Amino acid sequence: MRITIFGTGYVGLVTGACLADAGHDVMCMDIDEHKVARLKRGEIPIYEPGLEALVTENVTHGRLTFTTDVREAVAFGTLQFIAVGTPPDEDGSADLQYVLAVARSIGEHMDAYKVVVDKSTVPVGTADRVHEAIAETLAGRGVELSFDVCSNPEFLKEGAAIEDFTHGARIVVGTDAERVKALMRECYAPYNRRAEKLMFMDVRSAELTKYAANAMLATKISFMNEIANLAERLGADVENVRRGIGSDPRIGYHFIYPGCGYGGSCFPKDVQALSRTAAQIGYPAQLLEAVEAVNERQKATLFAKLEQAFDGALAGKVVAIWGLAFKPNTDDMREAPSRALMEALWAAGAKVRAFDPEAMEECARLYGERDDLTLVDARDEAVVGADALVICTEWKSFRTVDFGQLKQALATPVIVDGRNLFDPAAVRDAGLLYFAVGRGDSLDQKAPRAR
Repeated sequence: MRITIFGTGYVGLVTGACLADAGHDVMCMDIDEHKVARLKRGEIPIYEPGLEALVTENVTHGRLTFTTDVREAVAFGTLQFIAVGTPPDEDGSADLQYVLAVARSIGEHMDAYKVVVDKSTVPVGTADRVHEAIAETLAGRGVELSFDVCSNPEFLKEGAAIEDFTHGARIVVGTDAERVKALMRECYAPYNRRAEKLMFMDVRSAELTKYAANAMLATKISFMNEIANLAERLGADVENVRRGIGSDPRIGYHFIYPGCGYGGSCFPKDVQALSRTAAQIGYPAQLLEAVEAVNERQKATLFAKLEQAFDGALAGKVVAIWGLAFKPNTDDMREAPSRALMEALWAAGAKVRAFDPEAMEECARLYGERDDLTLVDARDEAVVGADALVICTEWKSFRTVDFGQLKQALATPVIVDGRNLFDPAAVRDAGLLYFAVGRGDSLDQKAPRAR
C-alpha cells in the first residue's frame, strides 16, 4: 500500500517505520524542514530503542521517504494518517489546531478518494470535526470527492514502541464503512497473522478507548502511590503490599509500582483531557480529578524527603540526581518528576548535579546553561561530594550499587530513592540514611552534618 503519515514525532515516526518495514511504501510529511533534513540524513530526533536502525534500513530500501511538500504527501497515499501533536490547551483540554490544519490541507490538495486516519490521541468527536473540516475545504474548492475518516488510536509505550506496534495486543479501528475496514485490514495484515487483533467499532468508542486505557493505567499508578503514602505512615512496606495484591490475577503486577509520580507525553495530558471532556458535558469525573491530583502531589515527595532530612536547610546544598527522563529507555522529560524536583531545589537555593543515560541533551535544551545545574558524564561522577543522592528514573544501570563506596563519595550519607530500587536494610546497614517510597520510613530521620 501507499501510505502517507502527517507528523514525524514519536507516534508518526514509529508508525511510519513499522509500516514501511512490513512492506508498505510510506511517506512521512512534516512542516519542520530542519527535522526532515535530519531524517533524510538518517538522524533520529528522538531516542527509542531500535528505531534508528529501522528507519535507516527502510530509507535505504526506498520504502520510507520524508517530505515537507504537502501536495506531494496528499497525492502519495490512499491512507492519510494524522499523527501530529495534541498538546494540552490552557484549561487542560486537547488542542486540535494541528489535527484540523492537516485535515484542511488534505481537503485542499486531494484529487481522489482518501481514508483519513486519526492516529493522534484526540477527544471523542474529533473525527466528526476532521470530516467537517475536509468537507468545508472541498466545498470551498467547488469539488466533490468521496472520503472517509476513521479512528485508529495508538497504544505505544515509550521505550518499547516498536514491540508494541509489531506485537501489540489489539489494533482498534473506529469506522462503520466496509471500504475502510477492508483497507485497514490490508494495512495491518502483516501484524494480524497469528491472531485476530483488529477490533472494529464505532468511531466515538474508538476515540474513547484510547483515553480510557491511559486513564486506567494512570489510576493504578496513583492508587499505589496513595497506598505507599499510607504504608509510610503506618510502618508497613509497600513492596510487600505490592507483591501481595499483584499475585491476585484480577489485579496483576502491571502498573502497581509506587514511585515519585508518572510523567511523559501521554498519561498527564490524556487524564487531563478526559477530565476536561467530562466537565464540558456536565459530568463531574471525580476519580479522574483525584488521579491527577495524587500524581501532582506525588511529584513533590522527593523534595519533601530532602527537606525532612536537612530540616529545610537546602540552600547551598548539592544534590546528585540519577535519572532525568520520565521513564527508562527514553530521553523524554515531558512532565518528568525530575523536573519538579530540580525546580523546587533551585527555588530553595540548592544546586543540582545530574546524570541520565539518554536525556542529557534534552535537559540542556530545556534549561540551558545555569550555575545551579551541572550535567556529568557518569552516575558515579554525580555523587562525589554531593550532600544527597536522589533517584528519579529506574534505569537498569542504577540498580547495582556498592553502598560502601557510595557512602564514601557522598558528603552526607543520604539517599532518596524515588523508584524503590534497593533493599532498605542493605542500604542502612552500610551506614546510609535511606528514604524510599512507602517502605516504613521513620518520619524523623535527619541527615548528619556534612564531612
